[in-house]
Formats: sequence, C-alpha cells, structure tokens
Amino acid sequence: MSTPRLRRLGPDEIATLRREADAAAIEAEARRIVEAVREGGEAALRAHAERLGDLGPDDPLVRTPAEMQLALASLPDERRAALERTAERIRTFAEAQRSAICDVSIPVPGGAAGHRILPLERAGCYAPGGRFPLPSSVLMTGLTARAAGVPTVWVASPRPTLETLAAAALCDADGLLAVGGAQAIAALAFGAGPVPRCDIVVGPGNRWVTAAKRAVAGEVAIDMLAGPSELVVVADASASPARVAADLLAQAEHDPHALPVLLTPSDALADAVDREITRQLATLPTAATAAQAIARGALVVCEDVEHALALAERLAPEHLQLHLEDAPGWLPRCGRYGALFVGEHAAEVLGDYGAGPNHTLPTGGSARAFAGLSVFTFLRARTWLRIDEPARARELYEDAAALARMEGLAAHERAATMRLAALERGERPEDASRP
Repeated sequence: MSTPRLRRLGPDEIATLRREADAAAIEAEARRIVEAVREGGEAALRAHAERLGDLGPDDPLVRTPAEMQLALASLPDERRAALERTAERIRTFAEAQRSAICDVSIPVPGGAAGHRILPLERAGCYAPGGRFPLPSSVLMTGLTARAAGVPTVWVASPRPTLETLAAAALCDADGLLAVGGAQAIAALAFGAGPVPRCDIVVGPGNRWVTAAKRAVAGEVAIDMLAGPSELVVVADASASPARVAADLLAQAEHDPHALPVLLTPSDALADAVDREITRQLATLPTAATAAQAIARGALVVCEDVEHALALAERLAPEHLQLHLEDAPGWLPRCGRYGALFVGEHAAEVLGDYGAGPNHTLPTGGSARAFAGLSVFTFLRARTWLRIDEPARARELYEDAAALARMEGLAAHERAATMRLAALERGERPEDASRP
C-alpha cells in the first residue's frame, strides 16, 4: 500500500476541498428519528438508543448528579487533576467573556430604552462518545453555559466513560442522557421522559448529529452545523517540519473525513513535511484513521506568505495555525477562522484541550459568518422601552404615526395618534387607564 500524502493542489483548486452536505439518505433518516422521538417521547428515545447500540435493555437512560459526582471521586488523582485544571481555565475564559457584556440604558425623548443581557433557561450540551469519547467537549459546552448563567444544563453522550461523567460533574450538570446521535438531539430539543425540553442544543457530533440539529433548528436554537474537523497551517521556511506534521496529524486522527491543509511558499518545507508525516504515521496508534484524512487533505505551494493567507481566508477554516517567523505581524491579514493559533508554540491541540478559548467551532467555511461557541451563544439581548414623560415623547408618537401611514398600517397609526390626542387633551399619565 502506498504511503498516504497530502494531495498537491494548485491555488485555484482550493475550492475543491469542501465536501458536499450530508447525504440525502442521512438527512431523511435523521429527520425520521427526530420526528419519532418528538411524537413518541421516552419510549421512542429508548427504542432507537437500543437499536443503535447506545443502551442495553436494562441500562439506565439518564445518569444522575450523584452518579457523576461518584465518577469524579473515583477518578485516579492525576486524571481528576487534569480535568479540574482544564475546567478552571475554560471557566475563567468564559467568565471573562461574560464580564465584557453589559446591560445598556440610553435616554430617548420622554423616557429611556435599553437592553438586558439574559441567559437562556435550559441548555442541552452534546458530546460525542463514538470512536473517541470527548470529556473535553462536555467541559467546553457545559462550563460555558454555566458561566453564561444558564440555570439548567443537561449533557448527552452515548456510552459515557468515567471521565465523561466526571466532566459532567465539574459542569454541575443537572443530568446526563446516556444516548447519542439524532435521537439524543431530538430528546434535548423536544424533551423526553426525564429529559427537559431545552432552549438551545449545542456541541460537536457526526453527520447524524449535524443532520438532526438541522432538523430541529428554528424550533430550538442551535450553536452551528459543524462538520469534520479542519486545520489549515500556514508555514514559511522557518517552520519546523516535525511540528507542522504533528499538528496536521493531530487533526487528521479525529476522523477519516477531517481536513488537514498546509499552505506554504517553501518547496523545501513542503517536501520535508511530507517526509515527516510518513515517519510519524509509522508509529502513530491512530494511523488507520489519520492516514485516510491525510490522503483527503491538501498541500498548496504558494507565491508567498501573503498569498497563503489569502487562500486561508478563502477557506475560512475551523482552525488556522501560523507557523511563521513573524506570526504576530500577520494577524491583520487574518479574519476568517474559527480559532487562530499564533506561532509554532501555540499548538492547536492546546485549543482542543482547554487553554481557555472554546473548541466548538464552525467548519466547512461557515467561519465566514459564524463564530465558535462562547457565552454569547447562551445569552440574549432583551430590549425594553419606558416612557415616563409622554409630553416629551411627542416626536416619537408623531414619527410613529407618519411611518404607519407610509406603510398603510391603520391600527399602528391609531395607537400612536391616540397618545397624541391624549396629550392635546392634557391628560396626565395616570389618566391613561381610565375609560
């Protein structure tokens, strides 16, 4: 079998890297499962969970906070300490984000207007549990929801490991649904048995999870429609081929459909990275998965660093890493990415495992318009208006009436002119409720 290598593409071929949306068959089946759980509730949820191998007939559907705390207490000290340190960094970053958002109040004629920043009531946080259980995703979603002030947080993850349950405990989760896939998304979105209907469903997942999130979007908020993991490395001749290869392989081992991409103006670096990938794959325990992703990835030799960054902007990748001699100096040229890693020491893996910023990020080029998961995902600006002195608000009433006439909305006009008429009669505010 030939050694997998990144495909050498020309700059104009970069658009061919994007994969098609979820296959129609997956979309249709995911919608069928979603509707079944929506209509059938807990019984349908369990039936699909057992059919797909998430649960045995006697397995509990939900794990309680007490079980999560027991799992946390049962962890070896070293593992527990790593989870706790990571949780603290994620929490600290999310709380700093929350503190940067404030309520607003400004004067308007006769009163004031503003907004209040309020959290959603219930969040459903999904964490994959298939090929690789991801307790890090539990922390990223659950802790961020808590930092936003969400009162009720549920986690869903199939076949939860001790570490996954412990991570849920660190998030102070109200419950953990031990089910995955489209059926879990449906349960979080619409409620099923002990699982409450959530206001938002967040978290990464496979194509079934993405298709289910698409199916429930609109009836419940979602964070994003995430696809396979992506990393674009922009590197110049100063980069370490070994580190570039290691970073690309770290993304490649996520999934056979992951997208590792190297953009470089250096032919010598391109060749050296190819050799390093081959060398590192030879001893990588996850080589079977990583090799498939490498073969689907790409390497583009560019004119210069500026050209490479322009191509990265076109791709708008989930992760963008700069292995450049003056990496901070190139920041003004970077605007389309889910998360940015500046310099060879800022390894993307640090983002995956809780340096602070969230690892739940937009993929498939959606970083052009969407940002990664953050406290903002769980917050809403609720606006308000108060009129204390109607006489000073005359201009507001007059303009409202004028615009209503322009739009032909007679009841709108009447609601405004009624207030103007009251002003002409000299009514006081306390008289407004009298017949």
